[in-house]
Amino acid sequence: MSKGELERVGVLARVRSKQLLVVDAARLMRVSYRQAKRLWKRYREDGATGLKHGSAGRSSNRAHDAKFRKKALRLVREKYGGPVGERFGPTLAAEHLASEDGLKVDAETLRRWMLGEGLWSRERKHRQHRRRRERKEHFGELVQMDGSFHPWLEERGPEGCLIDMVDDASNTTWAQLGEQETIWAVADGLRAASEGARGEDARHASGPAGKETAAEANQQSRSRQRVPGAGVFAGTQPAVCADGGEAGGLSPWRAAGRGIGPDFPTRKGAHD
Repeated sequence: MSKGELERVGVLARVRSKQLLVVDAARLMRVSYRQAKRLWKRYREDGATGLKHGSAGRSSNRAHDAKFRKKALRLVREKYGGPVGERFGPTLAAEHLASEDGLKVDAETLRRWMLGEGLWSRERKHRQHRRRRERKEHFGELVQMDGSFHPWLEERGPEGCLIDMVDDASNTTWAQLGEQETIWAVADGLRAASEGARGEDARHASGPAGKETAAEANQQSRSRQRVPGAGVFAGTQPAVCADGGEAGGLSPWRAAGRGIGPDFPTRKGAHD
């Protein structure tokens, strides 16, 4: 019995116990008074089974007979079956049954038959939705850049754009603060980042000669670095970073927020 029929059984049981009138039961069952009287009569004569729909449990008038079903499944098993990946699906099998064997059956009906006989399963091969891209193999092969506007200096200076560059191969980061995210600011940041990367490569050179070269490259790199202070600097002072920077032993590439670009209007004494 359906859920609605079971609810009607409960309502009519209250009518039998004289807790409700038939007219009240009609409102509860959401039917007319005449339909409620017919239901009440069937309930008095046959009990709860009298409220069951007459077509419940009967096969459909449009259903295929058992002989047709058996023949279709035999053809599917012999001609269109097989291991997973080679067998025909219900839709394709229904098309071939109609075109080659003269048996017209709906694909959904055939799907239910095949599921019942174990000729088809609901398991699907799910492809991986996303796959992480492999990192580049060499430093500098791919550099991702983005700019972010934010009051980085809080109340000590104007709002600026932090241009951040991340190397894909090594995940090293370089950042510079500017006034706008313009092509000139990006080009200046890329040049300074490249110089910083060359200085880092020289620092890691091996041998006495390499150490001298590294020291020279470091000095040249520091002379080009810009540091926050009273105005815009391009002097020989080392970079000063809020997260440690040079003082923390990080290279210019690894020290985010390393310097202030030439287009950023700093206030005199803002960082003193």
